[in-house]
Amino acid sequence: MAEMWSWKSGVKHKYSKAERTILETLERDLSKHMEKSKPGRYAHSLSVARTAEQMALAYDVDPFCALAAGVLHDWDKVLSREQQIEKAKEYRIDLGVSYDLVQPLLHGMTAAASLREVYPKLPTQVWQAIARHTLGAADMTPLDMVVFVADGIEPRRKSVPAIVATRTLVEEHAKLDDIYWSSFYQGVAYVVETQRYLYPGTLDIYNELVLARKR
Repeated sequence: MAEMWSWKSGVKHKYSKAERTILETLERDLSKHMEKSKPGRYAHSLSVARTAEQMALAYDVDPFCALAAGVLHDWDKVLSREQQIEKAKEYRIDLGVSYDLVQPLLHGMTAAASLREVYPKLPTQVWQAIARHTLGAADMTPLDMVVFVADGIEPRRKSVPAIVATRTLVEEHAKLDDIYWSSFYQGVAYVVETQRYLYPGTLDIYNELVLARKR
């Protein structure tokens, strides 16, 4: 497993036998699915899972759900751009604009739609967290936020200022809402700074969060 950045080392949680069995199955399946074809993505997925677990334990979120969502969140990243778009059409995922414009956002939604059929024993909240990890939402649950943030700050990510800022909030045990906000708006800023297409729905979420934070 890849070396992890850890803000709280030595954390352990006692999972039930059923939970351990499911987690072992997920990690084994992930290895078969992408370790050879996408080794970097495979290492990233495990790192996100462990980071999400650590955050979950710190913020009173179910660590089993956090781990499961982290392991599976990038499942469809093994698909080509065209395959991701075709899968989005198959599952009728429509963001209201051309699929070509939002293709990078689709893989979480398509994975959540298809994998729930493969792993029916996983709780519904796991699929929502996976579906929301690329786009976010204005009404994120604590689990949603943990997975979203873990994806952005896992230790394999380069320590650029934006990521360091969010990691620092985690280290300081800031409010989870504040940590999510930091991760979300830093992502929006990156899209703008690199002059990439900004999905209109992202701007809607941004504005909703800004207004909510002023209340």
